[in-house]
Amino acid sequence: MTQLPRTVDGAAFREAMARFASGVTVVTAQSPRDGRLAGFTASAFSSLSLDPPLVLVCLDRRADSFETFAQAEVMAISVLAYGQQELAMRFATKGIDKFAGQPLETGEATGLPLVRGALAHVECTMHDRLDGGDHVILVGRVLRVAVREGEPLVHFNRRFGRFLAD
Repeated sequence: MTQLPRTVDGAAFREAMARFASGVTVVTAQSPRDGRLAGFTASAFSSLSLDPPLVLVCLDRRADSFETFAQAEVMAISVLAYGQQELAMRFATKGIDKFAGQPLETGEATGLPLVRGALAHVECTMHDRLDGGDHVILVGRVLRVAVREGEPLVHFNRRFGRFLAD
């Protein structure tokens, strides 16, 4: 029988994962303790279940917003459109006020900030938090969705770009 390797080289793993094209989201929540808003950019986002309607998003445990999301009761997800690269970079940056001067609107179900002009808005109650190694997997039960037409912002090979259709 073939002996399987115990671990994979971290750099090789990152390189392989960079070859997976994905959409880009901005996820927001509010601290139940002090009311401060928190947000982050995520490409690790997916639908999980239709019945009940569930989505998942992965958050690095070292993120500035980790404590807020560890305690929040609701979260809001904006699926970004092409042209919103600067906003994606802003919400991926540590140590800044991510919300100041940004094109945001208020979610109807959660009251949380949503990105104006995003392709989709998904507002959720926090359904579960699962261990994902150096990340936590946030599972949201969907309360409300809204969609609009447009071109998606895509993350591929550590860069933002556009989806190229045939």
